[in-house]
Amino acid sequence: MSIDTQALFLSLKLAFFTLLFLIPFGIWAAYQLARLKKGKSLAEAALALPLVLPPTVLGYYLLISFTQFELFNQTLTFSFMGLVFASIIFNLPFAIQPIQRAFESIPQDIKEAAQCSGLSPWQSFKLIELPLAWRGMISAAVMTFAHTLGEFGVILMIGGSIPGETKTIAISIYDSVQNMDHASASGMSLLLLMISLIAITWSYQLTSRKRVT
Repeated sequence: MSIDTQALFLSLKLAFFTLLFLIPFGIWAAYQLARLKKGKSLAEAALALPLVLPPTVLGYYLLISFTQFELFNQTLTFSFMGLVFASIIFNLPFAIQPIQRAFESIPQDIKEAAQCSGLSPWQSFKLIELPLAWRGMISAAVMTFAHTLGEFGVILMIGGSIPGETKTIAISIYDSVQNMDHASASGMSLLLLMISLIAITWSYQLTSRKRVT
């Protein structure tokens, strides 16, 4: 049994850059959604599309879109940079929904008390709402990280299987099966299974604890 360490490190690198860009945006988007009244259902539905679209469908539309653009004189298709952009898009619901629910669970009387204390909306967000929503942020980070490691369909459509550039551990598992190397496929699959199980368990533990109000 062997593990494609190059593919594993590439997957970890992809997850890192995805979290680096997506979590700050997710906090902002989740906060806006939690406060939104008009058109909220439509906005939530649009952001949740990656959850219900088949990965090949999402990957196809991203592939068509990415072929029209270049960034720093580099095409987004079949490149690590393209994987990062794709990862940000297909992880939107995993990053935004847990944080949104955390913001929405903050009691209204706490927000009203902050207003009565003379805090500005920014001060209330920074000093009160953001600290109270920390469990949602951790849950979003954990779920995004685990989902990035295991994503296959979108990655294959956008990046193919270029060693050191787009060949993630999920793609490596697929290639191992194609080459009848079931020992390697089994080892890498077990690794992803354990990471996913630990991530989901930790996320559920965080979100199931009672919040102190």
